[in-house]
Amino acid sequence: MAPDLSLAEARRLALASQGFAEARPDEPGLDHVRNVIRRLGLVQLDYVNVLLPAHYLVFYSRLGSYRRDHFEELVYQRREFTEHWAHEASVIPMESWPLLAYRRAQHRARPYGFQEFLDQHPEYALAALEHLRMRGALTPADLPDPQNRSRKLAESWFGTVPRAVLEAHFGRGHVSIANRLPNFTRVYDLSERVIPGEHLEHRVEVEEAQRRLLLMAAKAHGVAAAGDLADYFRMPVTEAKPRLLELVEAGLLEQVRVEGWRDAAYFYPGSRIPREVRASALLCPFDPVIWTRQRTERLFGFEYRFEIFVPQEKRRWGSYVLPFLLGDRLVARVDLKAERLDGRLAVLGSYLEPGVEAGEVAEALARELTALARWMGLNKVRVARRGDFAKPLAAAVRRGTFTSVHRGTEE
Repeated sequence: MAPDLSLAEARRLALASQGFAEARPDEPGLDHVRNVIRRLGLVQLDYVNVLLPAHYLVFYSRLGSYRRDHFEELVYQRREFTEHWAHEASVIPMESWPLLAYRRAQHRARPYGFQEFLDQHPEYALAALEHLRMRGALTPADLPDPQNRSRKLAESWFGTVPRAVLEAHFGRGHVSIANRLPNFTRVYDLSERVIPGEHLEHRVEVEEAQRRLLLMAAKAHGVAAAGDLADYFRMPVTEAKPRLLELVEAGLLEQVRVEGWRDAAYFYPGSRIPREVRASALLCPFDPVIWTRQRTERLFGFEYRFEIFVPQEKRRWGSYVLPFLLGDRLVARVDLKAERLDGRLAVLGSYLEPGVEAGEVAEALARELTALARWMGLNKVRVARRGDFAKPLAAAVRRGTFTSVHRGTEE
C-alpha cells in the first residue's frame, strides 16, 4: 500500500508549518515576531553567546533582519508571552499558562540534591517569597545568601542558594520572570503580578491540557510521529499516545503513513503542503525544526549533534554548529563564532553534505552569512580552512561585499 505522504511531501509540510515556505518580510515588525511565537507554540530560550543567544536566531531564520528588542517588548513589557519550563526553558503564549499547571505541580528541584535543601529549610524558601511580596521584583543577588551551599550546588548552573530557591519557585509557578537585565539575568516576581488573572486562575484538567498541547505541537509540525509530538512539550510518550488516539477519534488529528517511516504519523488537518520550499536559512541548535534528532534524520537524512559540551578532541564538526537549509534540504553545516572585538563572524569549520553540489550552496550560504553578520553589527566574514567546504565557501564570501550594518535593535 502506498504511503499517504511521500518523504518529500512530509519535509515540505514540516517546513511550511514552521514558517519556511513564506518569503521573509521586507520590514519585519512587532506582528511578525508575535506571529512566529504563536505559529511555533513556544520558543526555547538559550543564552549561550558564542554566536548570539539562540532564540534570537529562531526569529532571524524566518524573518531576516528584525529588531531584537521587539522580542523583549512582547514578553516583558506587553506580557503577551511569558517564560516557562515547556520544551526546556521557553517562552510561551500567556494563554498556555493553564495548560502547563500539571508540569508545575510535578516540578521538583532534583538536580544536585537541592530538593533536600528545600525540604530541610522551608523557612528560607518561604522567606524568599516574602521578600518578593514586600519588595517587589528582584534578582537572586537581592536576596540574603544563607551561605549554606554544597559543593555540588556551587558547581551547578544555580550557583547560589538564592538563585536555586527562586528557580524552584519558578518551576512550581509561585513566581514568574518579570524581566531580564541587559546581562540576561532573570528578574523574578510573584506570579500574581506577572500572569493575568484570567490565566492564573483558569483550571484545565490534565488530560485536556495534554490534548491541547499535543494539538499545538501537531500544528507546528504539520506531520510527526508520536515521539516527536510528545517531545515538543517534554511529555512522556506513554502519556501522549492515548491523548493522540483521542484526538484522532475526535477528528482533530489524522493518522497517516509517511514514506520510509516505521511508525505511524499524525497529520494536522488543514495543513498546506506547498509544491516547493525556497528557504535559505541557518538553523540554530535549538530551532524546532531540528529539536528531535531522530526526526531530523527521518525528514532530512541529516545526522546532527550539538557538540558544545563534547570535549574538543572528540568533536566531529565543532562547538556551535548550525545546519544550512536551502530549499527543502539541509545541505551543509558551519561552525560559527562571533569575534566581536575584531568585528567579524568567524566560520571555524564548513562542511557540505554528501551528494550536494558545492557551487549553488556556496553562493547561497555566503549570502546568508554576510546578511547575518550585518544584522549582528559585524563588518566581515572570515572562513577558516577547516572542513571540506571551506575553500568554495571562502571564495563565495570574497565575491560578496558589505554595504551596510543593521544591528537589529534600537540603540
